[in-house]
Amino acid sequence: MKVSDLFVKALEKEGVKYVFGVPGEENQDLLFSMAESSVTFVPCRHENGAAFIADAWGRLTGQAGVCLATLGPGATNLITGVANANFDKSPLVAITGQGGITRKHHESHQYIDVVSMYKPVTKWNTSITMPEITAESIRKAFKLATLEKPGATHIELPEDVASKPVADDIQPIKPQRVRRAAADYKAIRQTVELLETAKRPLIIAGNGAVRKLASRHLTDFATEFDIPVATTFMGKGAISDKLPQSLGTIGTGFKDYILQAVEQADLILAVGYDMGEYAPEKWNPRGDKKIVHIDFVPADVYNSYQPEVEVVCDVSDAFWQIQQKLERNNISFDSGWYSDVRQQIIDDIKSYDISGDDSLTVPGTLNVLRQVMNDDGLLFSDIGSHKIWIARNFPTYVPNGTIVGNGFCSMGASLPAGIAAKLIDPNRQVVTAMGDGGFMMNSQEIETAQRLGLGYTILVFNDNDYGLISWKQRMNTDGKEVSTRLTNPDFKAYAESFGIAGYSPSTADELRDTLQHTLATGELALVEVKIDPAVNQELYEKLKTYYNSK
Repeated sequence: MKVSDLFVKALEKEGVKYVFGVPGEENQDLLFSMAESSVTFVPCRHENGAAFIADAWGRLTGQAGVCLATLGPGATNLITGVANANFDKSPLVAITGQGGITRKHHESHQYIDVVSMYKPVTKWNTSITMPEITAESIRKAFKLATLEKPGATHIELPEDVASKPVADDIQPIKPQRVRRAAADYKAIRQTVELLETAKRPLIIAGNGAVRKLASRHLTDFATEFDIPVATTFMGKGAISDKLPQSLGTIGTGFKDYILQAVEQADLILAVGYDMGEYAPEKWNPRGDKKIVHIDFVPADVYNSYQPEVEVVCDVSDAFWQIQQKLERNNISFDSGWYSDVRQQIIDDIKSYDISGDDSLTVPGTLNVLRQVMNDDGLLFSDIGSHKIWIARNFPTYVPNGTIVGNGFCSMGASLPAGIAAKLIDPNRQVVTAMGDGGFMMNSQEIETAQRLGLGYTILVFNDNDYGLISWKQRMNTDGKEVSTRLTNPDFKAYAESFGIAGYSPSTADELRDTLQHTLATGELALVEVKIDPAVNQELYEKLKTYYNSK
């Protein structure tokens, strides 16, 4: 047995089904070992796309997605997707090939120090420099990738080490479940004491509230005590937006209606909240809010985020314990104090309905999509102006029903993500939404999805612009924009060149019929929506006028 064989046996022991990547000379031993195993290697069209698929796999399953690249340009291409997973708290293990260790000490073809390069964007990474450390390195990479908070790890396998023999007594290490600690009783007691004096508590649920059992226990807690819940972009689905306690999503770059409820609240329970996604000064500008931090890890230090108490533990357990004590003490809060704000949010979303010959807009398209899509369907958002609308205006009813990357914010992630979603659950309705800019960054992975026989809807919002940037430029400069305009191919013909269906509806009725068709058939299809972006600036001006008048 050689090192590459042991490496693949360890992947099997970790339960890995797929490795997504681009083959190279330096990882050929690993590829041949995988070919003789239960692990399927999926050749992708770009390392960046491969990493985004692995990222989505980890986000949806809670098990580390795995991606592979060779040395040099393969490793540099892979790194953006790895960083994206790390910032979005998705478990991922990246594997890169490398030249022989005998040439690391001098200038050498395609050689760069990949381990040093990956250090800032991973939880841990290493190079396997001798056969004896192979099993330990792989177990550690998978263990750290999935431990809270999840993220990316990286293993480099030099080509000469991969081909070396390894002793038969070195075998893969069996994964063991790591139980997360229960909440400290003093922290729970302090939290209950704060809740006993509160009348209008509010929950801000982040990415950590979606994972594991946290969503279920958060929902039980919020509905029993009638506590409103605002989710961050990456927390969407932590509580169903059908429930009266849901206030939708917080996190736009400007003041939105939801902030009225935050301002009225006298206690904030921040649950699984990632500050890198939405800075606390945006919702606590004076730094005077009473905050309880409930998360798997301690809070970072911010002037505007100084919790009265930090409950550092399994989030699900924290809610269970707090709920038990509040029930025992017969605690209640003001009922429905936030309902006017919720109704305002609902009415605003509905105001973007389109029909007949109305101009096509992102929020109007999302309203159509929500009407024709199953409640448990999955919408992936790319990065662009549409991301704001998806987070703000697309109701979500299940955990991971809408996935918005809002940590590293890499464009081009959503189309590859659909591949992971359909491999995990072929029967689930999946839509990947992106702008024309993001689409052209990873459109080549259409071929990968087609080759694998996967079907989902690729929704492209086309405004011939880097729309989010031009929107922010206009907000910051009283309407000016520069250096964002684009031209595009014929998207319908482009889709058909891959052998998939392409659609370009021009009216709201055509759009509805098209989306109903692609979702019902489950075909791999591209739907181009030529949008009117004027609605972006109109939203900003409307909200600015609203808050200036208060």
